[in-house]
Amino acid sequence: MEKIGKYHLDREIGRGATSIVYLGSDAFTQRAVAVKVAFPGILKDPKRGRLYTHLFLNEAALVGKLSHPHIVQIYDAVVDDDFCYLVMEYVAGGTLERVCTADRLLSVERTVEIVFKCSRALDFAFRAGIIHRDIKPANILFTGTDPDQGDIKISDFGAAIIGSPDRTLVLGIGSPAYMSPQQVKEQTLDQQTDIYSLGVVMYQLLTGQLPFQARNSYDMVYQIINAEPRRPSALRRDIPEALDAIVARAMSKRLETRYATWQEFAHDLAQAFRDRKPRVAVDQLADLEKFDSLRSFSFFADFSDVEIWEVVRFSQWSRASPGTAIIRDGDHGDFFCFLAEGELKVLKNGLILDMLATGECFGEMAVIGKANSRRGADIVAVTDAKLVRITANALRCSSESCRAHFYQSFLAVLSERLTAANVRLVTF
Repeated sequence: MEKIGKYHLDREIGRGATSIVYLGSDAFTQRAVAVKVAFPGILKDPKRGRLYTHLFLNEAALVGKLSHPHIVQIYDAVVDDDFCYLVMEYVAGGTLERVCTADRLLSVERTVEIVFKCSRALDFAFRAGIIHRDIKPANILFTGTDPDQGDIKISDFGAAIIGSPDRTLVLGIGSPAYMSPQQVKEQTLDQQTDIYSLGVVMYQLLTGQLPFQARNSYDMVYQIINAEPRRPSALRRDIPEALDAIVARAMSKRLETRYATWQEFAHDLAQAFRDRKPRVAVDQLADLEKFDSLRSFSFFADFSDVEIWEVVRFSQWSRASPGTAIIRDGDHGDFFCFLAEGELKVLKNGLILDMLATGECFGEMAVIGKANSRRGADIVAVTDAKLVRITANALRCSSESCRAHFYQSFLAVLSERLTAANVRLVTF
């Protein structure tokens, strides 16, 4: 098969029980794609055709609906009597399965960052009314060839619940080793089932083994319902107690003690990452740290997670020592900044006009004002400062929704500054 629909098929890159995945190309968009083609007649299988049809149509229903940097995007789908196929974003790096053995484990910090990104992506899906229901290493992909670097993307939403909570079939959908107690009991499911499954993935990434070792699926189900796994730190000495606690809470058998929301899970992961990771150069900060910092700023309160990840990608991070002039009065400017850490002072003719604290932006008038705008004051570091720099060109090239949120927040900042200036004038 060299072509299907408008897509050229280059070579086979994967094969499963129901389909073959090809590396293909879309001549119209000039991009590589992954094309999942169902085996002929598989959807009409007398025994499991109904299940296979459900899985295939489930993914087809998500065309264009999950646009997130850490979710594999589905571009197109065709389902008819002659052939059925899905066209997806091509992700070249392989799956997390390659780093799930004791001899190929990632660093603890890298593992936490991967799980953090998964948690935010699954929260995005949940807010869109989607529960994945089959989270496992085989469904999480690396974007690059080096597992120690680059991004990840969650794939395979065939088993997903779309819309209202639903029941599941133990033998029909999902992988028993990663199922929550509620899923193996065929109970109604919500986001807490995916939280449990991601907890299992985290356990495996940290230790190189599954939390429950079983001879068959029935033994696995029994242990998921009744047994408690060993602490990850008992299997790997460099795992801190904080991560033991996070894994235990994510995998709690009782819903009332498991993480109730993805935000709670992500918050604890970010805190554990900060507590463990040594101070590094700002340009070496992990994406997790950058995202968590930006998300905490009131300026970004109305930005979606997708837009925050976009800002992470195009922003530049640096440090400034006390006394460093970050902006000089009268200079031309083509960038603005946020203060991510530390304290700055705003000076005019040597007099202090204002002090800037963490989360505040500055320098934006040179970007949003008229062309060739000049700086109106000096801004100097009072303490060691961590800065987030965004150029005018990066802002212009950002997505329309991201750019709109920047200008909306700029207006709010300017309004606050005018109000504060009026108060000072009245008081004076």
